[in-house]
Amino acid sequence: MITNTTRQRSLRGHQPTRPSPRSANTPEHRAMLAWRLTPRDKWIGRMLWEHRVLTTHQLTELAFAGPRTARIRLRELFLLGVVDRFQPFVTTGSSPMHYVLAPAGAAVLAAEDGMEVKELGYRHDRVLGVAHSLRLAHTSGVNGWFTALVAHARNTGNEDTALTAWWSERRCARHFGDLVRPDGYGRWQQAGREIEWFLEYDTGTEPLGKLAGKLSGYAALTQASGITTPLLVWVPTSRREAGARRALTTALRGFDDPASVPVATAAAELLDPGAAHPGPADEVWLPVDAAPGGVRRGLAGLTAAWPHLPPPVIPTTDTVLGVDVPAAMVPAPQPMPPLARNRSGRR
Repeated sequence: MITNTTRQRSLRGHQPTRPSPRSANTPEHRAMLAWRLTPRDKWIGRMLWEHRVLTTHQLTELAFAGPRTARIRLRELFLLGVVDRFQPFVTTGSSPMHYVLAPAGAAVLAAEDGMEVKELGYRHDRVLGVAHSLRLAHTSGVNGWFTALVAHARNTGNEDTALTAWWSERRCARHFGDLVRPDGYGRWQQAGREIEWFLEYDTGTEPLGKLAGKLSGYAALTQASGITTPLLVWVPTSRREAGARRALTTALRGFDDPASVPVATAAAELLDPGAAHPGPADEVWLPVDAAPGGVRRGLAGLTAAWPHLPPPVIPTTDTVLGVDVPAAMVPAPQPMPPLARNRSGRR
């Protein structure tokens, strides 16, 4: 107001950071990257291209022993022009750094695949556009859901426990977009059991009727492919889960064969905050068709809830889940990081 002017100091936003000198994306620079980039660095680039954006915490869960090591290496990759980064604005505190693939990184990936950057489909402006996307929180949430599984597998010390497949929303849309558009597809193995699924990651803003309406598309996909793939619905609260289960149960009653779409739900608030690595692998899943008072299961334990399901299909270059795939399509990167070696050459 005129009678109560605003002080200048209150108009100050986040302090601008000092710009860091970065390498130019020239042919000579890309040639230099041949001896500067490790297999893990290139794998991180592929994960960023597949999943659009990953935070420092998520990249730490994926590929680093700790946050300090992650910050140091990610800064080096930023200065080399392999990754770009941004920090979304928040009203209180500070948000984590978000990383996307930079032009030099895209050039390296395209060269490895024997194609031009244009054929890869990379555009720098579109990649950085995720910083202003209204779906940034949702995309980051889905990616954090999967990186929690990778962190769980890495910290068990058991080679039999692993996330063996992780497809992004964009890849799922390319394969199944005419029927369904899941937020992701994954495959998990643990203790000799293996399960695959589609994920619907709910943030609490979508009408439950719309969520339940998606089941008809998954039923159509089962009929078209001949493969029954479970659907996992992740919601933020137990109250939201209760409403979702009612809506999903009502929708399944209208199907001729409800077993063609196995559905399980879980709420994020059911995770134990005191656990070392809480995440979707924990015993938080409850099938929609479970009897009243049913016991929640771990992710691998859902195979016992649906004994009629055949073992997961191993995708090939020709078909994925029974759906034809163009031969030229670049395969999804392995979600588990390459084994790191120390200076002595030991893993």
